[in-house]
Amino acid sequence: MRANEVSKRTALPISTLRFYERKQLIPVTFISRDENNYRVYDEEVVQYLQDMKMLLSLGFTIEELIFLVNESSPEEKLARVKDKIAYIQELEAKLEASKTFLNDLLAGKANFQTRCRIEH
Repeated sequence: MRANEVSKRTALPISTLRFYERKQLIPVTFISRDENNYRVYDEEVVQYLQDMKMLLSLGFTIEELIFLVNESSPEEKLARVKDKIAYIQELEAKLEASKTFLNDLLAGKANFQTRCRIEH
């Protein structure tokens, strides 16, 4: 499939596909050339790019993705993913504490007093 089809199916601009190619984030096994030297992408690239979008939404940087795709051993990749899981768990705890504080604030139970609570 051509770049425009990949772009439509992944909601990624063609410029992003080219950027990923330059950064070697799309394995060459997913890309070939036709007789006119146009890029032809394997069908599996769609799911691969969806996974990449998910990793980016989870806070992985482009540099981290390059590391995961190109430059690391399986052990190093496993360590990076575990580190990201730990980071997400820390964020979850902070968000939960924040939610509790805000609910306490609304209920008038927080030390920080404001006029958020409506008295009946």
